Amino acid sequence: MLGPAAAIASGTEPAPLATVKALDAKRYLGTWHQIAFIPNFFQRKCARDTSAEYSAGAGDEIIVKNRCINADGGVEAVTGVARRVDAADPTRLKVRFAPAWLAWLPVVWGDYWVIGLADDYRYAVVGEPSREYLWILARSTRLSAQDRAAIDNLLRAAGYDPARLVESPQSR
Repeated sequence: MLGPAAAIASGTEPAPLATVKALDAKRYLGTWHQIAFIPNFFQRKCARDTSAEYSAGAGDEIIVKNRCINADGGVEAVTGVARRVDAADPTRLKVRFAPAWLAWLPVVWGDYWVIGLADDYRYAVVGEPSREYLWILARSTRLSAQDRAAIDNLLRAAGYDPARLVESPQSR
Protein backbone atom coordinates (compact mmCIF):
# COMPACT_ATOMS: atom_id res chain seq x y z
CA MET A 1 0.00 0.00 0.00
CA LEU A 2 1.26 3.45 -0.83
CA GLY A 3 1.64 5.89 2.02
CA PRO A 4 1.02 9.64 1.55
CA ALA A 5 4.67 10.39 0.69
CA ALA A 6 4.77 7.70 -1.99
CA ALA A 7 1.43 8.87 -3.35
CA ILE A 8 2.70 12.43 -3.65
CA ALA A 9 5.92 11.26 -5.34
CA SER A 10 3.93 9.23 -7.86
CA GLY A 11 1.48 12.09 -8.48
CA THR A 12 -1.53 10.19 -7.15
CA GLU A 13 -3.68 11.08 -4.21
CA PRO A 14 -4.13 8.63 -1.33
CA ALA A 15 -7.53 6.98 -1.10
CA PRO A 16 -10.16 8.96 0.83
CA LEU A 17 -9.81 8.47 4.58
CA ALA A 18 -12.37 6.00 5.91
CA THR A 19 -14.00 6.36 9.31
CA VAL A 20 -15.44 3.68 11.58
CA LYS A 21 -18.86 2.37 10.61
CA ALA A 22 -20.61 3.50 13.79
CA LEU A 23 -19.98 5.63 16.84
CA ASP A 24 -22.15 5.82 19.94
CA ALA A 25 -21.54 9.42 21.04
CA LYS A 26 -22.67 8.70 24.61
CA ARG A 27 -20.15 5.86 24.95
CA TYR A 28 -17.45 8.08 23.47
CA LEU A 29 -17.90 10.71 26.19
CA GLY A 30 -15.55 10.67 29.16
CA THR A 31 -11.80 10.76 29.64
CA TRP A 32 -9.28 9.62 27.04
CA HIS A 33 -5.50 9.49 27.53
CA GLN A 34 -3.22 10.32 24.61
CA ILE A 35 -1.00 7.32 23.89
CA ALA A 36 0.75 8.63 20.76
CA PHE A 37 0.34 11.38 18.17
CA ILE A 38 1.83 12.98 15.11
CA PRO A 39 3.56 16.11 16.47
CA ASN A 40 1.77 19.40 15.89
CA PHE A 41 2.35 23.03 16.83
CA PHE A 42 -0.62 23.34 19.18
CA GLN A 43 0.72 20.62 21.50
CA ARG A 44 4.32 21.89 21.51
CA LYS A 45 4.21 22.76 25.23
CA CYS A 46 2.92 19.35 26.32
CA ALA A 47 5.52 17.13 27.98
CA ARG A 48 3.40 14.41 29.61
CA ASP A 49 0.01 13.26 30.87
CA THR A 50 -1.96 14.53 27.87
CA SER A 51 -5.66 13.77 28.09
CA ALA A 52 -9.01 14.85 26.69
CA GLU A 53 -12.35 14.87 28.41
CA TYR A 54 -15.49 14.88 26.29
CA SER A 55 -18.87 15.82 27.73
CA ALA A 56 -22.30 16.53 26.29
CA GLY A 57 -22.90 20.12 25.25
CA ALA A 58 -25.93 21.90 23.83
CA GLY A 59 -27.79 19.89 21.21
CA ASP A 60 -25.40 17.50 19.47
CA GLU A 61 -22.29 19.44 20.49
CA ILE A 62 -19.51 17.86 22.51
CA ILE A 63 -17.46 19.91 24.96
CA VAL A 64 -13.75 19.09 24.60
CA LYS A 65 -11.33 19.76 27.46
CA ASN A 66 -7.70 19.02 26.56
CA ARG A 67 -5.10 18.99 29.30
CA CYS A 68 -1.39 18.20 29.67
CA ILE A 69 1.59 18.86 31.88
CA ASN A 70 4.33 21.08 30.42
CA ALA A 71 8.10 20.67 30.93
CA ASP A 72 8.03 22.95 34.00
CA GLY A 73 5.32 20.85 35.67
CA GLY A 74 2.55 23.36 35.00
CA VAL A 75 -0.83 22.52 33.53
CA GLU A 76 -1.72 23.49 29.96
CA ALA A 77 -5.47 23.34 29.30
CA VAL A 78 -7.84 24.40 26.57
CA THR A 79 -11.59 23.97 26.13
CA GLY A 80 -13.31 23.66 22.80
CA VAL A 81 -16.41 22.33 21.14
CA ALA A 82 -16.96 19.60 18.58
CA ARG A 83 -19.89 19.23 16.21
CA ARG A 84 -20.90 16.74 13.55
CA VAL A 85 -20.07 17.53 9.94
CA ASP A 86 -23.20 15.62 8.91
CA ALA A 87 -26.04 15.02 11.37
CA ALA A 88 -26.34 11.43 10.13
CA ASP A 89 -22.62 10.62 10.61
CA PRO A 90 -21.23 10.88 14.16
CA THR A 91 -17.76 9.64 13.06
CA ARG A 92 -16.78 12.89 11.31
CA LEU A 93 -16.57 15.91 13.54
CA LYS A 94 -15.21 19.44 13.40
CA VAL A 95 -13.57 20.81 16.52
CA ARG A 96 -12.93 24.42 17.50
CA PHE A 97 -10.72 25.81 20.27
CA ALA A 98 -10.95 29.44 19.12
CA PRO A 99 -13.35 31.79 20.95
CA ALA A 100 -17.05 31.32 20.21
CA TRP A 101 -17.28 34.71 18.49
CA LEU A 102 -14.97 33.33 15.77
CA ALA A 103 -17.09 30.20 15.22
CA TRP A 104 -18.45 31.58 11.94
CA LEU A 105 -14.96 31.35 10.38
CA PRO A 106 -14.40 27.95 8.71
CA VAL A 107 -10.65 28.19 9.36
CA VAL A 108 -11.10 27.84 13.15
CA TRP A 109 -12.70 24.40 12.76
CA GLY A 110 -10.42 21.36 12.42
CA ASP A 111 -11.34 17.91 11.19
CA TYR A 112 -11.69 15.20 13.85
CA TRP A 113 -12.48 11.86 12.22
CA VAL A 114 -12.72 8.65 14.22
CA ILE A 115 -10.89 6.16 11.99
CA GLY A 116 -10.40 3.38 14.53
CA LEU A 117 -12.34 2.29 17.58
CA ALA A 118 -12.19 -0.81 19.76
CA ASP A 119 -15.52 -2.62 20.10
CA ASP A 120 -15.55 -1.87 23.83
CA TYR A 121 -14.32 1.73 23.37
CA ARG A 122 -11.01 1.03 25.16
CA TYR A 123 -9.11 2.87 22.42
CA ALA A 124 -9.84 5.26 19.57
CA VAL A 125 -7.79 6.49 16.63
CA VAL A 126 -8.51 10.01 15.42
CA GLY A 127 -7.23 11.44 12.16
CA GLU A 128 -8.16 13.84 9.42
CA PRO A 129 -8.26 13.74 5.60
CA SER A 130 -4.83 15.30 4.92
CA ARG A 131 -3.20 12.74 7.24
CA GLU A 132 -1.11 15.49 8.85
CA TYR A 133 -2.65 14.97 12.29
CA LEU A 134 -3.33 11.80 14.23
CA TRP A 135 -4.01 10.84 17.82
CA ILE A 136 -4.17 7.43 19.48
CA LEU A 137 -6.37 7.68 22.56
CA ALA A 138 -7.20 5.13 25.24
CA ARG A 139 -9.36 4.91 28.32
CA SER A 140 -6.31 3.79 30.31
CA THR A 141 -2.79 5.21 30.19
CA ARG A 142 -1.38 2.13 28.44
CA LEU A 143 -2.29 -0.05 25.46
CA SER A 144 -1.63 -3.75 25.14
CA ALA A 145 0.90 -4.88 22.54
CA GLN A 146 -1.95 -6.53 20.60
CA ASP A 147 -3.98 -3.30 20.50
CA ARG A 148 -0.96 -1.28 19.39
CA ALA A 149 -0.17 -3.78 16.62
CA ALA A 150 -3.78 -3.63 15.42
CA ILE A 151 -3.67 0.18 15.43
CA ASP A 152 -0.38 0.26 13.51
CA ASN A 153 -1.89 -2.06 10.88
CA LEU A 154 -4.95 0.20 10.66
CA LEU A 155 -2.73 3.24 10.22
CA ARG A 156 -0.72 1.70 7.38
CA ALA A 157 -3.95 0.64 5.64
CA ALA A 158 -5.30 4.21 6.05
CA GLY A 159 -2.20 5.78 4.48
CA TYR A 160 -0.49 6.92 7.70
CA ASP A 161 3.14 6.11 8.50
CA PRO A 162 3.28 4.78 12.09
CA ALA A 163 6.96 5.83 12.22
CA ARG A 164 5.78 9.48 12.40
CA LEU A 165 4.10 8.85 15.76
CA VAL A 166 5.59 10.13 18.99
CA GLU A 167 4.72 8.32 22.20
CA SER A 168 2.97 10.41 24.84
CA PRO A 169 4.48 9.87 28.30
CA GLN A 170 1.89 9.10 30.96
CA SER A 171 3.01 9.10 34.60
CA ARG A 172 -0.09 7.34 35.91
